[in-house]
Amino acid sequence: MKKAKKKINTAILIIGNEILSGRTQDLNVSFISNWLNINCGISVSEVRIIPDIQKKIIFKVLDLSKKFKYVFTTGGI
Repeated sequence: MKKAKKKINTAILIIGNEILSGRTQDLNVSFISNWLNINCGISVSEVRIIPDIQKKIIFKVLDLSKKFKYVFTTGGI
């Protein structure tokens, strides 16, 4: 009997006031999601965008790391 592969859950956290304000368009989500899917067989389950505020960054990384096996971050200061 074939053993079923366990699905790996992943999230991406985008950090940046410039993304939230609309001054800059995020291109990382598409690139990271595509790379993970094609090269690793991993689907991204959630994407969040947060401001450049240290306390919010720390809180959100800790929060997401409880829910997801991997958390990728982009941007930030």
